[in-house]
Amino acid sequence: MSTTGKIAPISGFPEYLPDERIVEQRFLDVIRETFELHGFSSIETRSIEPIERLSAQGEDTDKEIYAVSRLGGGDEDARWGLHFDMTVPFARYVLENSGKLSFPFRRYQIQKAWRGERPQEGRYREFTQADIDVVDVGQLSPHFEAEMPLVIADVFRRFPVGDFVIQVNNRKIPGGFYQGIGLTDVTATLRIVDKLDKIGPDKVRALLLESGATDEQASLCLQLAAIRTEDLGFVDQVRALGVEHPVLDEGLAALADVIRTGIRNAPGTLVADLRIARGLDYYTGTVYETQFPGYESWGSFCSGGRYDALASDGRTTYPGVGISIGVTRILGLLLGKGLVAASRSTPAAVLVTLRDDAARDEAVTVATALRRRGIACEVAPSAAKFGKQIRYADRRGIPFVWFPSAGESGDEVKDIRTGEQVPADAQTWSPPAADLAPAVTRVGS
Repeated sequence: MSTTGKIAPISGFPEYLPDERIVEQRFLDVIRETFELHGFSSIETRSIEPIERLSAQGEDTDKEIYAVSRLGGGDEDARWGLHFDMTVPFARYVLENSGKLSFPFRRYQIQKAWRGERPQEGRYREFTQADIDVVDVGQLSPHFEAEMPLVIADVFRRFPVGDFVIQVNNRKIPGGFYQGIGLTDVTATLRIVDKLDKIGPDKVRALLLESGATDEQASLCLQLAAIRTEDLGFVDQVRALGVEHPVLDEGLAALADVIRTGIRNAPGTLVADLRIARGLDYYTGTVYETQFPGYESWGSFCSGGRYDALASDGRTTYPGVGISIGVTRILGLLLGKGLVAASRSTPAAVLVTLRDDAARDEAVTVATALRRRGIACEVAPSAAKFGKQIRYADRRGIPFVWFPSAGESGDEVKDIRTGEQVPADAQTWSPPAADLAPAVTRVGS
């Protein structure tokens, strides 16, 4: 099929150049390896779900769902939508496969999702997410809520994202607090307070007053949301506001456990931030958001929380806790701002040269021997002059050029960065470990 004429890009659907794709692949490798180190098993779910199931997850989801239909299809097709996150399909997956799973079930899932929002910096219509969840039958131990941020901290430490902070709250804290001050519509109040970062405290106060809160109640809501500590000091600060409610007590104790675990196992990465609410309705306990200091305007790159009733068949409830890494969102910042770079745009560490066209079979034999030992390589595309073949390797970022022997002299390999050329045997030679695969580094680090 041929393409002619000017091609107009479709906004919100990112595509990567080879060196950018290497950055993405390395990030996904780190995520996958870390998830598995923590004992999570990989699953994959279908891309579509019934629209009514997707739209039941919050007030703003309807406008975000991409409907799926066949051209010329009937009404039957119009009831499917592309999933906008992995949690909703995962809940359905648990219900359908509960008899085949071992609980508590630890799952990770790396897939694309689609969201029909206006594309902008850091926001995409098609994006890759990497999720982990622990789900159990009937009850879920609260210690899993403390485990989630430790996994994320391990991921971000292994990939050159720079400084990061995992902000943690428990929805029982604002829920119990609001009830303690006489605000009965907890969900509506949570949704308003969740807009603090977007519209600021003055507009949030105005929305609270419009919703029926008194001036004192609105002030207390803002005072609660302003509490942020890197230790357990948030407990005393909440108590100082003079509000009492048993749900509030539960939330403070649960959040204290999470922060205490973070201090012991991931010091300097967790912060108790009581403005964090998360907009989706199914969160019931601990909630998480993750930001990069200096890039707060990009919002959260990794978020999630506990849900107690997302999955239920009417007889059995499957509570869980999960957290999701916005892979495409993070890459949009790291690549768009030039904060990370791949050392080369190809996996090949070696280019095997050609003396002439008749030597191609010999070159392929060398390349095969190298590949069988895990050394990525390619054979020169043509038997051009050696200088031209070396320039080709340089443009591709391939660090080593291999010269098969012309007789009994033996093969040689050249590091084109230093000019050093040494005898080599395809059965034994290996490049330095740092050159075996493309490296991803933080620019300026």
